[in-house]
Amino acid sequence: MEIKSLLLTLVALISFCSVVHSFEPNPLQDFCVADTDSSVRVNGFVCRNPMLAQASDFSLMGLNLPGNTLNPLGSAITPATVAQIPGLNTLGVSMVRIGYAPWGLKPPHIHPCATEIFTILKGTLEVGFVTSNLENRFISKVLQKGDVFVFPIGLIHYERNVGYGSAIAIAGSSSQNPGVITVANAVF
Repeated sequence: MEIKSLLLTLVALISFCSVVHSFEPNPLQDFCVADTDSSVRVNGFVCRNPMLAQASDFSLMGLNLPGNTLNPLGSAITPATVAQIPGLNTLGVSMVRIGYAPWGLKPPHIHPCATEIFTILKGTLEVGFVTSNLENRFISKVLQKGDVFVFPIGLIHYERNVGYGSAIAIAGSSSQNPGVITVANAVF
C-alpha cells in the first residue's frame, strides 16, 4: 500500500514538473498574407484572401539603406517584420538591419517572443547577454565582420560599437513579431 502511494506521488510530481515550451506553431496553409485593415487579432493578423496575394506582399525594398544614427544612442533599426512584409504573417520569422554610429549602442533589451541570431556585416561590435538562472552570468564577445552570435529568447542583451567606424548588423528572429522591451525604459 505504501509503495503504491509513493508511486502515485512520484507520477504526480513528474506530471507537475514537466517543462512547458512556447512556440509559434507551423501554419496550416501555404501562407496567410496579413489583413492589416481588420480589427480582429488572433496570434497575428487575419488572413486576406490568398487569391489576392501579390509579390509585394512577400518583399521589402531598401534594407541596404542606412538608418539615421544621429540620435542619443547612435543606432538605427530598419525592421523587416509582419508590419512591413504582410506575407510573413504566421510564418514565424523576421529580421532587422541595425546601423551603429561610432560608439553607438543598442541598450539592454529583451525580445519576449523570439530567439535572435545576429550577424555582423561591417565593423566591430561588443555583444552580450545575462543568463536567467541563479548565477545571472554575463556572457559577452567582441564580434568582427562575418561573425555570428545568438541571443536566447527572453534574455537581457545589448550590442555596442567598439570600433572607430560605423557598423552594420542583420538580426534574424524566430517570430514574425519578436517584440522588444528596453530595460531602462520599462524600469524607469
